[in-house]
Amino acid sequence: MRLPSKRLPALAMLLCLLALAGCASMGTQGDLLERNQYAWSGAIRWGDFEGALNLVDPEYRQEHPITPLELRRYEQVQISSYRDVGSHNDAAAGTAMRDVEIGVVNRHTQTERAVRYRERWRWDEQAQTWWLTTGLPDLWDGE
Repeated sequence: MRLPSKRLPALAMLLCLLALAGCASMGTQGDLLERNQYAWSGAIRWGDFEGALNLVDPEYRQEHPITPLELRRYEQVQISSYRDVGSHNDAAAGTAMRDVEIGVVNRHTQTERAVRYRERWRWDEQAQTWWLTTGLPDLWDGE
C-alpha cells in the first residue's frame, strides 16, 4: 500500500510527536530513582561492591574514601537476599529513603545473618541523577 505524498509530512510529524512523548516519559525523577535503586540492589546482591560505589555520591566518596583492605573485606561474604522493607520519597525535596534487609553469609563459617540498612538518596539537579549518600552497607554492624 502506497501513501499519497501529501500525507507523508503529516505522518512524519505524528511519528515525531509520539517519539518525543515517549522520551519525556522515560526520564522522570521517579523513574531514575527506581532505576538507580534497582542497579544498586543488583550490584550489592551480586557482590559487585566496586560497581555499587559508582552510585555513591561523589562528595561522600571523597569525604569517606574506601581502602582496598575495606573492599577486600566484602569478598568474605555472600549476599543471600536483599529485601525492601519500607521506603519514603519526597520528590519535591529531592530526597528518598529506603530501608532494606540484607541476608549475609560468611564464606568461611557458612553462617547467615540479617543486617538492616537505611539507604538515603539525593537528587542532583546538575547531573540529573540520584546519588546514594550513605555509602556501602556496614555488613559487620555490631560485630
